Parts: sequence; C-alpha cells; structure tokens
Amino acid sequence: MQLSDFIRSDTETILHDWDAFAETFCAPGMSKAELRDHAGEMLLAIADDIDSAQSASEQVAKSKGNEVEEVEADSWAKIHGRDRHASGFDVKETVSEFRALRASVLMHWTKATTHVAGQDLEDLTRFNEAIDQAVAESLNQYSHEKEMQTRLFGAVLVASPDPIGVLDLEGRYIYANEAMAGMFAVSREAIIGKTNSDLNLPLASEFQQQVIQVIAHQTTHRGDATHWCSAGETRRYEYELAPVLDEEGRCEAVVCISRDVTERVSAEEEARRNAHHDQLTGLPNRRLFLDRLDQEFKHAKRRHQPLAVLFIDLDGFKEINDSMGHEVGDLLLVGVAGRLSECIREDDTVARLGGDEFTVILSGATQRRDVELIAQSIINKLAMPFLIAEQSVHVSASIGAALLPEHATSPDGLLRAADEAMFEAKRSAGNRFCFAGATGQKAKITN
Repeated sequence: MQLSDFIRSDTETILHDWDAFAETFCAPGMSKAELRDHAGEMLLAIADDIDSAQSASEQVAKSKGNEVEEVEADSWAKIHGRDRHASGFDVKETVSEFRALRASVLMHWTKATTHVAGQDLEDLTRFNEAIDQAVAESLNQYSHEKEMQTRLFGAVLVASPDPIGVLDLEGRYIYANEAMAGMFAVSREAIIGKTNSDLNLPLASEFQQQVIQVIAHQTTHRGDATHWCSAGETRRYEYELAPVLDEEGRCEAVVCISRDVTERVSAEEEARRNAHHDQLTGLPNRRLFLDRLDQEFKHAKRRHQPLAVLFIDLDGFKEINDSMGHEVGDLLLVGVAGRLSECIREDDTVARLGGDEFTVILSGATQRRDVELIAQSIINKLAMPFLIAEQSVHVSASIGAALLPEHATSPDGLLRAADEAMFEAKRSAGNRFCFAGATGQKAKITN
C-alpha cells in the first residue's frame, strides 16, 4: 500500500497517538477536539502532496524545505501558521504539531510495512519533504504575522494619547511612547535608561516600591498621582502597573499605562460640590448644612460642649427683588453670603437653606454672650448699604438663636427652635435677634 493511501485509510490509528500528545500540549486558543480535527486535515493535505506531480525544480526546493510556488494565494501550511499565531501559539508549540504527526506516521507505517524499498522509499522521502516544506511555510507565515502584529502594536503604542512606558527589573525605562515623553517634557530617547527619580517624579520612591511589589507578586497595581508639568500646570493621572512574563512565567519587565484624568476628576469634584453647595453663593446648601449640624451635635454631646445655631432671614428682600429685579436680588444674596462669612470663625459653618434664608452653626461659641456678639455683628454688617449695579441697596436681617442643651436635645429641635426665634424677631419689626425660649416659654427679644 502506498504511503499516501496508508495515511488516508489509517488516519484514526495515527491520530490515536495524537490524542496522547494533545493531552500534554497547551493549546491557548483551541480545544483538544479542534486540534485533533486540524491534525486530521494536515494528514490528508500531506497525503495529497505525496501523490501530486512534482517537477525537478520543485523536488529540489522541497528537499531543502523551501516554499514551492503555489497557484493558490495561501497554502494549507500558511493558513496553519496564521491560525496558530492568532490562537496564541508560540513557535515551539507550532513546530511540535508537525513533529508529533511525523513520529506517529513513521511509527505506524514501518509497523505495517515489512520491507521498505523502491516506491516505499520514494514515498517516505516525499513525506519527509512535505513535512519539512509545511514546517517552513507555516513558520514563515507565523513570523510574518508576528512581525506585522509587532509593527501594528508599536504603531498603536506610539500613537496612543495615554502615556505608556516599560520598565526593566531595576525600574529603568526601556520603552516610552510619545505621550509619556510629552508628560515629562523630554524626548523619548531621554527617558530610556532613566528611573522616575532621575526624571524628578515627585512620587518616585513610592512608585519604585510599587514596581518591586508587582515584580515580586506578579500582580497588577492601580494608583493615581498628581504631576506638575513644565508650564506649571497640575495634571491628575491614573496609572496601572502590570508584569510582563516570559515563556517560563518569570517577570522580565513591568509595563506602566497612565491616563490623564484631570478633566474627569475636575468634573466629578464639581458635581460633588454642586450636590452639597448652593450654586449662587457657593455656601453649603441645606443637605450639607444638616449633615454638618448632625456631626457637630454628636461631637458637642460627646464632649459636653455648647453648640449654637443661628437662623437668619432678610427683611424686605421680596420687595427689593420685585422692584429692582431678580438679577439685583441674586447679587444681593451673594453679597450677604460674603458678609456672613466674614462674621464667623473658621470652625463655624454658614449655609444658605434657600431663598433669603441662611443658617450658621457656631461650634466654637462657649457662652451665651459669644452668640449675642456674633449675631449683633451680623446685624450691623448687613445694615451697611450694598452697592449693586451702581445702586445703593439696603437690607436688614432677623436672627433667631438656639443653644444646646438649653433649647433643644436634637439637631432638628435645635434648628426648629432657632427658626421659631427668628420669626419672633421678625414679628418685632425685624433688624434684631432673638434667643429661643426655654421649653414652653416665649422667645426673648434682644434689641
């Protein structure tokens, strides 16, 4: 029986050995069944190659393992090389498939043939030449795909807007793309061989420790950093360090991919600020005020310290808004917010609850007299005319004050007591402040 016919008729027997080979073979992008099907197709292609007519020049080329000119654009061996590269095989794994097939065919053929001579020897020669040529074509295609991938990957790295660098095991850069060069304001060549310390990165020492941990544990690390550009601009970056492993699974380098998140962080901070601050005046809004009041209340209760709340409402604001326009009214509120902030201490909080209502948390007031002085200073400050749109605008304020523990035993109770005291001041002609009365007692007016 000719070798080509033997291969076709005994394909399953030959592939039986292939199954044992496949059990020990790591196929990154293929299942064992897919590998076996491909092996069967390879055997049939080799059998057809043995039977095909062959010119003298083709015989010489095959004997040297060189590619023979094909009518078709791609031979099955080229397709094999391209598929194996796409599936994640390395060169050793790609060649080992042919080696396993050759060994299985020769073992079973010699067992089935008692005497090898004449045509049998020629078939064996054609078989080995077909295997050698297939290996050569497959590896050439594999190398072509690998080189093209490397070129494309290199082009992507160079063109990437994200700073990307590769560091050796000592923390020195062995690659940097254009974006990284721009971040450091130097050429790519000036980065190679340098550490982050050499490049004056503020967090160089901490960064180097992170690189050491990535190498030691072969895990990724994500972090963020602030970078001061040469023009004095501050930029925020997120970065990821990842190990680069060789074929033996050992770390041979560390890749660092950074991303400029300055605009995103700024937008997030702005969103957080808008959620907790009044957009007109910039003061804390009701939500942030209530949160701080709750925290200050707990702190004061724990330490047995006094706490005071002022509730402020502008007198005649609606009339000003109606007669002079909302734009003047808004500017007046901004001016009031500024003057209120000037009257309190650093540890205190002034907030705008909405409309022309403001509140103040006096966490540092230790005596009733301190609250009176601050409230009176606010009244005096707001009584001074505001110059808005070349007009002199006059406004006054009614202020209610409540103290812990004299007037309330909860944050809501403290705010409610101050609110009621403010209305008492407003009912008494305004432009004054009023302490909340003790439980069941009328608020006390202070002129």
